[in-house]
Amino acid sequence: MATWEDVARIVDELPLTAEPSPHDWRVGKKLMVWERPLREPDREALAARGLEVPTGDILGVRVADEAVKFALVADAPGIYFTTPHFDGYPAVLVKLERITVSELRELITEAWLTQAPRQLVKEFLGEAN
Repeated sequence: MATWEDVARIVDELPLTAEPSPHDWRVGKKLMVWERPLREPDREALAARGLEVPTGDILGVRVADEAVKFALVADAPGIYFTTPHFDGYPAVLVKLERITVSELRELITEAWLTQAPRQLVKEFLGEAN
């Protein structure tokens, strides 16, 4: 089970990251990870589809594209999900209490790689110019 403290610690280990407001993490100015409480339309949409309506903390995470989002949801629907609000947007929602810290680290690192400046990504990955 991961916590907000785990999220903050993992993000803090990555270059050029900041938390300009509580539970809102960015790389540079680009949003990568954020708290995303469910709104009533989200709850209604999930219930209408016959899906579980999570009650715990929800983390929004930027992903490379919608194919990644749909793959995560298909592979681990107990952890990952989406709502109509995110249709057409490369982000996945995460049931924070159900993801392991190692899975969270991988997910946040991938979000960082997606949003960070290309040169910084190359340096982080140890790639030559």
